[in-house]
Amino acid sequence: MTQSNIITFAFVSLCTVASLVSGNLTADDVAVDRNGGKKVAKQQVKASYTPDEVIAYRTVEKADGTSDDLDLNMFYPPGHKASDKTPCIVFFFGGGWSGGSPSQFFPHCEYLSERGMVAISAEYRTKSSHQVQPKTCVFDGKSAVRWVREHATRLGIDPNHVAAGGGSAGGHVAAAIAACTKLEQSSEPTATTCLPNALVLFNPVYDNGPDGYGNERVKEYWEVFSPMHNIHSKMPPTIAFFGTEDNLIPVETTKAFGKAMQDVGVRYDNHLYEGQGHGFFNAGRSKAGTDYFVETVREADKFLASLGFLKGEPTISRFVNKSSAQPSKSK
Repeated sequence: MTQSNIITFAFVSLCTVASLVSGNLTADDVAVDRNGGKKVAKQQVKASYTPDEVIAYRTVEKADGTSDDLDLNMFYPPGHKASDKTPCIVFFFGGGWSGGSPSQFFPHCEYLSERGMVAISAEYRTKSSHQVQPKTCVFDGKSAVRWVREHATRLGIDPNHVAAGGGSAGGHVAAAIAACTKLEQSSEPTATTCLPNALVLFNPVYDNGPDGYGNERVKEYWEVFSPMHNIHSKMPPTIAFFGTEDNLIPVETTKAFGKAMQDVGVRYDNHLYEGQGHGFFNAGRSKAGTDYFVETVREADKFLASLGFLKGEPTISRFVNKSSAQPSKSK
């Protein structure tokens, strides 16, 4: 890294820390350090939301010809062992397939790991980090879920209880992993299924058709890329969260997706939050006295419990209070 880049990186890092402390910047807003090739967020995650382990699941080539590892940020339940068979969820961050950071879902992972799941926030390539097309985001998402299943014994994971989740474009990635069976990278081994056993989606992008989101970027392959246009009878049960004032994903989109899921006999729990816009669910974005992170996570918890991923009642209120009082954890 050059001296000018070091100075720039130090300034960005200092601003990032200050913004995180002040509450003006949430994890999904942290920019990518394009020169260093690693995310600033990886250096600046709050201590209370630090992964228990970071594992590379895929090595890819960058635009300059060098190689780069894509990571899984692992959060384990207390006392977790490799001999366990624990339900798991893999989250994918939002950012319009152009940027973003896995740290967006660190709070969700922290909570769900404390509730008894192995929770993972996955890194995947974006336009900013690796100059790739949106379909590559889905390729990496499928690879991540397959890798988790292939290494389930090593990780102490139940391969038959692997959920996928995400927000916005990351929600699209999770939904496309399940729906878009014709979208596969030619070099990807497909012997292990990438089909999740459940989906937990936060204002996901569903429709990439001519009138949908991002069609101009995927118009050459939208038919196999758009979850709305690839729903099938083996889709997993799904819960989705939307704000009624979302200016990117209209409420009609989730209603249409739910109707299509119902038509093929698949469960779809649609939760609408009055007056809320895009990204309302993120930690630290409480509005009008309501903590929508708490509200949405509570419903996600109950949904996962109904499918056998969790046991008992949600403890999200206690988790939030504890996190505020005690910024660090031990497992």
